[in-house]
Amino acid sequence: MTRLAIYLQDAHSISEAIEYTQYAESNGFEAVWQADSRLVRDAVVPMAAFAAHTEKIKIGSGVVDCWTRNPARLASTFSTLDDLAPGRIILGIGAWWDPLASKVGIERKKPLKVMREVVTTVRALLADETVSFAGDFVQLDGVELDYVYQERRPKEVPIYIGATGMKMMELSGEIADGVVLNYLVSPEYNKRAMEHLEIGASKAGRSIDEIDRPQLVVCSLAEDRKEALDGARLMVTQYLGQQPHIMKASGVPEELLDEIGQVLTWPATHEQVEAASKLVPDEIVQMICAAGTPDEVREKVAQYIKDGCTCPILYPLGPDVRLMIDTFSGWSP
Repeated sequence: MTRLAIYLQDAHSISEAIEYTQYAESNGFEAVWQADSRLVRDAVVPMAAFAAHTEKIKIGSGVVDCWTRNPARLASTFSTLDDLAPGRIILGIGAWWDPLASKVGIERKKPLKVMREVVTTVRALLADETVSFAGDFVQLDGVELDYVYQERRPKEVPIYIGATGMKMMELSGEIADGVVLNYLVSPEYNKRAMEHLEIGASKAGRSIDEIDRPQLVVCSLAEDRKEALDGARLMVTQYLGQQPHIMKASGVPEELLDEIGQVLTWPATHEQVEAASKLVPDEIVQMICAAGTPDEVREKVAQYIKDGCTCPILYPLGPDVRLMIDTFSGWSP
């Protein structure tokens, strides 16, 4: 059976998200990934809620950033989540984005260097090592997860890097257990990403087949094709206008990005997003989303798998999340 996961942001209450996670688990989905990218919902709290209300589904952060959480705190947080759901927690971590980061005082200097230092030290701490590290960003002096009342043991928490640019893709291939491939990119983007993952993997003496490659896929489906496309259009517009790293990777024509950028940045009101969405044609929505009828959506997801994705992380747009889960339950491309 095809590996499948669900992606949840902040569109639903946490109690609803728990129900969707349980429903996905009962329909054979292997993982749920909780967003943490904007200043609206922290990933860790809903992850704990999902862990407490499920039995076997894996639970990933999709993704926390590498700047605002000290590596020791990051390790202790995910160690605690592993206590709640042993062997089911995935640490997904990314380099965040501007203008959000700069607006809260984070200067994203040397993101590759920072990511390497954070991943290296968090992995060592989770492995129950005592860590001293003098890096450009990370400074640790004889730090360990100081268990007193519980068994000391390495925590099985794999680390996945949320990568969009090709340099971060190479780093992921070199040091991560997996890479979370971004959404709102065309399947052609995946081909280039696979090449750079292979380059990174070769530096570490391993194969790309040793690196898990789940991918966020915006999924908007309805029997009425127009309804499905319109459901995805707002989200496409928001991300193309607000997140430069996605804009560059999307393959969307530069002229259209410039047009959207003139009327939209971060933060933005719903009305501003709606106004800018009128600039985005159907063919762009379908190029970078799985949007349309159920058959069209499954066909698009199959294309991402063909181009290197190992587990689609389906981001449900529209009012009926269960319909999306049902559409893919037991599905094989």
